[in-house]
Amino acid sequence: MASNTIDLQGRNAIVTGGGAGLGYAISERLAQSGANVCVWDINQDAIDGAIEKLAQEGSGTMCGVVGNVADVASVKDAVKATQDKLGGIDITVNNAGISGPNMTSWEYPADEWQKVIDVNLSGTFHVCSGVIPVMLEGDYGRIVNIASVAGKDGNPKAPAYTASKAGIIGLTKGLGKELAETNVMVNCVTPAAVRTAIFDQMTEEHIDFMLSKIPMGRFGLAEEIAAMVAWLCSEDCSFSTGGVFDLSGGRSTY
Repeated sequence: MASNTIDLQGRNAIVTGGGAGLGYAISERLAQSGANVCVWDINQDAIDGAIEKLAQEGSGTMCGVVGNVADVASVKDAVKATQDKLGGIDITVNNAGISGPNMTSWEYPADEWQKVIDVNLSGTFHVCSGVIPVMLEGDYGRIVNIASVAGKDGNPKAPAYTASKAGIIGLTKGLGKELAETNVMVNCVTPAAVRTAIFDQMTEEHIDFMLSKIPMGRFGLAEEIAAMVAWLCSEDCSFSTGGVFDLSGGRSTY
């Protein structure tokens, strides 16, 4: 169990890309905090495995929906399915993402650029667009978008990933202002690298570069990111919106 208690009792949460890696760690922390968790993932096997483990972590309802955040119709269907399963949506964590290849911008294939933008940035937009009306109707919502320190600093040989994460930061700030007079808060986190399966998509050279930028000399732990996300999903997060929260091991000090 998590060492510090965050009260999410009875809240209905979505975690996109929640079947593995950072997404699963976030799903686990929300479940431990009392939330009902709906795992969104493109992979049914990942969902099944996650739900089986989550059932041992929390007392709430654990369910899953297969969906592709890059596809508007799929997101609409997933929102409806989640409402049917949980009865409402209070929390959404936009975690689904891909890294794309590591190469210079002028060598980067246009189709790979579009793929990363479609999943990371457009996917976050589609999900926010789908859940915000539900949250406004319920007069409560917490949205946490998973960006990256790359979106603030810029990482070489990762143009699509860097641009997509910078876009998520901008989208978060704009949504925060649009919803500032409501009870729906929108924030994002900007972790330095966390060693998960997404590293399998990166070159060893790029992984070494990311590590060299972290003063603590280590990668973040998925559980550390999940702890910050859980607080941002809580009622205690009542005066922070449009915010960018660093988890960078000292890399970002501004």
